[in-house]
Amino acid sequence: LAHNLPEPLLTIFDFQELELLMCGLPEIDMQDWQDNTEYSGEYDRDGPNHEVCVWFWEIVSEYDHEMRARLMQFVTGTSGVPARGFGSLQGNDGNVRKFTIHGVSLETCVYPRSHTCFNRIDLPLYEDRDDLEEKLKIAITMASTGFDIE
Repeated sequence: LAHNLPEPLLTIFDFQELELLMCGLPEIDMQDWQDNTEYSGEYDRDGPNHEVCVWFWEIVSEYDHEMRARLMQFVTGTSGVPARGFGSLQGNDGNVRKFTIHGVSLETCVYPRSHTCFNRIDLPLYEDRDDLEEKLKIAITMASTGFDIE
């Protein structure tokens, strides 16, 4: 890549922006994503029917292609979806590790956090949709800057 573009031009992009520029925005099948998501922690019992999970999927379905890709990058480390769909999403060990929404208390963390090795997002038990939407957007956009939120 450095042979085709001057290095100073490459330095203006972070690794996630560069991936999106080089690979393009993926087409993400929302139904496949939801069908192949596991729920754990505080969401284990109610799964996709938990109020916070319902809000999460409503918010993600309202995102444009770029924000969905950035969410994928935030949780999995890459914006790409496996050719066979979310059911074949792999973790860092090469084994299938489905996208997982893990419920945590607000006392544990205020912002969503990711565990890219496990394709897992820790999603606090927010009390309202607007708070979830705001905190999720901040977490996704801050991750692309290289800063973490505690």
